[in-house]
Amino acid sequence: MASNRHLGRIIALQTLYEQELRQDADDKTFDVAKVLERNIARYQDMLDDVEFIKQLVAGVTKQASDLDKRLQPVAPEWPIDQIARMDRLVLRMGLYELESEDDVPPKVVINEAVELAKAFGGDNSSKFVNGVLGTLLREQEASAKKPAKTAAKPKKAK
Repeated sequence: MASNRHLGRIIALQTLYEQELRQDADDKTFDVAKVLERNIARYQDMLDDVEFIKQLVAGVTKQASDLDKRLQPVAPEWPIDQIARMDRLVLRMGLYELESEDDVPPKVVINEAVELAKAFGGDNSSKFVNGVLGTLLREQEASAKKPAKTAAKPKKAK
């Protein structure tokens, strides 16, 4: 199943890219489910895990605004709407997977995002994506290591 997740991520990226383009063009006829089905159908014979693709597209679509809010502080010199569309989508997908896909190791998620950025982004996209997602992963790991706050211990009477 995991052997073709790279292809699945490519299909998800294609779908999300078309979705943004058509929404920016105010295309009222756009239906993400139909576009996703069309894109999956093109590679049907090579796919085992169609549900992974559907969950990825649905999750990134539903959480785009929240994902952008998490991404923005990590790249403050680049307002989220000024990040190249492809880089922004790859970052959203990577962050979504880091936060939502427990069965994929974080370093695999980042590596996959870097490979997508190399294949579909600009000259510096892979370095940018690696830096942003690496920082987010370190933040996640640091917050996981912090001990939970406990209630204050009552003072002993003397």
